Amino acid sequence: MRITNRMMTNNMLSNINTNKNQLSALEQQYSTGKKIQKPSEDPIVAVRALKLRTNLAELNQYYEKNIPDAKSWMEVTESALKTVNDILTQMNSYCVQGANDTLTKSDRNSIASNLQELKDQIYQEGNSNYAGRYVFTGYKTDTSLVFAENTSDLHYRMTEKLDYTDIQMTPRMFNETEMEQYDKDNPENSELADKPYQKDVYRVRLAYDNLVNDAEITINLDPERNEKGELVYDEDGALVYNDSFDNIVTISAYDENAYLPEDGTIHFIPETGELIMAADVYTEWTNNEREFHISYEKREFQKNDLRPEHYFDCTSTVVNAEGELEPDSTITYTKKDQKIQYEVNFNQKLDINVQGSDALTHEIGRCIDDILAQIDSISQTEDRIEQTEKLLADEKITDEQKKALNEMLSMLETERTIKEETLRASFAAGITETQEQQDLVGEAIADIGSRYVRLELTESRLSIQQVDFTELLSQNEDADLVDTIINFMSQETIYNAALNAAGQIVQNSLLDFL
Repeated sequence: MRITNRMMTNNMLSNINTNKNQLSALEQQYSTGKKIQKPSEDPIVAVRALKLRTNLAELNQYYEKNIPDAKSWMEVTESALKTVNDILTQMNSYCVQGANDTLTKSDRNSIASNLQELKDQIYQEGNSNYAGRYVFTGYKTDTSLVFAENTSDLHYRMTEKLDYTDIQMTPRMFNETEMEQYDKDNPENSELADKPYQKDVYRVRLAYDNLVNDAEITINLDPERNEKGELVYDEDGALVYNDSFDNIVTISAYDENAYLPEDGTIHFIPETGELIMAADVYTEWTNNEREFHISYEKREFQKNDLRPEHYFDCTSTVVNAEGELEPDSTITYTKKDQKIQYEVNFNQKLDINVQGSDALTHEIGRCIDDILAQIDSISQTEDRIEQTEKLLADEKITDEQKKALNEMLSMLETERTIKEETLRASFAAGITETQEQQDLVGEAIADIGSRYVRLELTESRLSIQQVDFTELLSQNEDADLVDTIINFMSQETIYNAALNAAGQIVQNSLLDFL
């Protein structure tokens, strides 16, 4: 085969261009630090790089955003729960003091003031928030756990689910002596025949007091359950019950028979939020281990009252300026577990929240209300004792008046003794309630603490994985700088040699041989 000058020139240019392309590729590796500049240069490296970059991006999302956000949420929650636990410890101390010591009026007032402040602070902790989101309200992170101020423009009908273990046997004093019973002009006609006495009553203390007294209250007994123990609902989504109790009497707390229901009846006292059971009803419900759901209504809410939608199945309706309900504004709430989950690793989710209903209940507040009401009642009796003693100190009173006043004073002192015993019983109930509440809060703290530990372990593992994936990505994409420099210098030498050889070849032409 005849080799022409054109063939030599073309081969020479081709070789020079090839060397130049290789030199350019090495120059790009050297300047960018990457093995390839486009996928076509090495599809395997490109595909592996895409996978590694995706994995590393997810790791960064978990490690740098999701986990820190979850930890902050859980830290706020745990801090609030620990504060609540500390407050309960203080409450317990005051209850122990009240149950064991003989208290003066000043002591009682001091304890009452402290318990009121501690109660308010407990529920204020329920409004703890992280980045503007309430941490104890489940999915309703834009709704506070308690009312921030007195509210009268919302009307709730709620269903409270209880059972026979929620029925309390509590002491109650009857025949309270009033100053109006003393007739100054006809002391012998003073109505002082009935002496005060104490009797145990059976009550269910609802979650709220000051309820709507002209609204329907219903008690449904023994909700039906299927073979799995799940509640049964009808076509309209309402619970199916096996029985109901209809013999309910709505009665004022100021009625002398409010706490003396007749056989077979239950007294509903709206002012105090209590259901007082006749002894036969209590016996029947206890013996048959009744489960009962009570539906009632409330409109006036005080600051720091827990919002019903976080605790009960209920409906909320707006009350207009005329005090009428606006039906179109009704919202229905169903109490369900609302677990907020964060994805903290590949296919791994973690619950980060504690619901208020699992840690902060109505019982502690209602228990403190009982104690405060009892303290106030004793103070009223002592005021009447002071008034009676002042009347007795008047030298102008007659023997009949003195006799009537001494009889009244005796009754008032008996009344005070009974109320002091009742107060000690209330303090004892407070000891039990604060301990039970501490157990509940302690469980919540332990639960979120264990989840926090899991989160830290995941964070530690992700930190290692982040380093590993970063190294793998570097190994896959990054060019070795030493090798690149050596190869670049070698290729440059080859390129210069090719240019030199080409220069030698193209110097000769046909004229050089003529």
